[in-house]
Amino acid sequence: MKTKNHHSAPKNIDTRGLPHRWRANNILGMLSYGVAVVFLGSCSFLPAKTFETQPSDTQPQKTIEPNPVFVAPPIISSSGDPNFIVKVVQQVGTAVVRIDSSRTITSRVPDEFKDPFFRRFFGDAAPQPRQRVERGSGSGFIINSSGQIVTNSHVVDGADRVTVTLKDGRTFDGKVLGEDPVTDVATIKIDANNLPTLSVGNSDALQPGEAVIAIGNPLGLNNTVTSGIISATGRSSSDIGASDKRVDYIQTDAAINPGNSGGPLLNTRGQVIAMNTAIIQGAQGLGFAIPINTVQKIAQELIAKGKVDHPYLGVQMVTLTPENKERIKNIAGDRLNITADDGVLLVDIVPQSPASVAGLRVGDVIKSINSQPVTKIEQVQKLVEKSKIGTKLPMQVERNGQIVQIGVQPAPLPARREG
Repeated sequence: MKTKNHHSAPKNIDTRGLPHRWRANNILGMLSYGVAVVFLGSCSFLPAKTFETQPSDTQPQKTIEPNPVFVAPPIISSSGDPNFIVKVVQQVGTAVVRIDSSRTITSRVPDEFKDPFFRRFFGDAAPQPRQRVERGSGSGFIINSSGQIVTNSHVVDGADRVTVTLKDGRTFDGKVLGEDPVTDVATIKIDANNLPTLSVGNSDALQPGEAVIAIGNPLGLNNTVTSGIISATGRSSSDIGASDKRVDYIQTDAAINPGNSGGPLLNTRGQVIAMNTAIIQGAQGLGFAIPINTVQKIAQELIAKGKVDHPYLGVQMVTLTPENKERIKNIAGDRLNITADDGVLLVDIVPQSPASVAGLRVGDVIKSINSQPVTKIEQVQKLVEKSKIGTKLPMQVERNGQIVQIGVQPAPLPARREG
């Protein structure tokens, strides 16, 4: 599904120097290492509060200063050991790898120069196809001792060659078993055995404030360790300006940079709870990671089938808010009769798509899917993603003030063609 969200302002996502899908105009600042270096600006501080002593008519009293109490930072107090990060890194660091990818690009000769008429004039001076090699680097982690590795899809997307380097310096050619651009997960296989692996935590049980550790290869600096906390859970793809993804992200303030893509985010027990993925341009302490439960599910399908089929309806939609309703009314005038005050408004239907075949129309407002009320596009996306391809999905829409029941049969999401 394609979505529009006019309610929130677009966010600038860092794509400088990142070979994400080998295109410069992608909105998600995926963290494959290129050559760009982002310098951090200075911080501003709020002035400290000043407390003044008020005059009093009573006799001055002698005050006793209490003994100062040291309060450990949350990241230390959560484990009880100020050096717990060292132990975690020693325990799991060998399972984190560096992934280098390369792709050969051949420049296209304009069709005019292929015409015999033009070649008569230009001869050997006619332009010839030229090749250049684009390179990128990211991170990954080993999930199986026989050489299965997970990383981000954008780290290996379109690559002719993938090279995996272990912490001990050994290098292997990697075979991409499959990649899923919708969730940005990919799996790689190397010809090796008895490799160290990461134990897996439960990303559904995470809480904001938990201490986390990131390991990866930011800006080509291998085996870099940073730490912080979970800042938030359940950040939707729309929240971070990546509406083409179907992921609820974990937000962290652990420092991640280009090259951290695909590396693990770990808890204090050394369990991987997410895969580092994106940053927002110009922000500090705003990193995003894919929950490990999602990574595991997608990776298993990629290993088994080489691809992941996502349910697809073929609609473009927007969350209906008073502001959006007024804006659409000003644009569409009498062409759309929107009587609902909330729900999800369909603003476009892809021809011959499941939504078109089922009879959905532009101007319909989705009120519920599978008997579950919806008021935001993120809710629609989640319910569709959980549906089964080929099985009718009951939907209730409001059309011209009337409630209409419609069954839509999701199809596999069409593969995206690179332009």
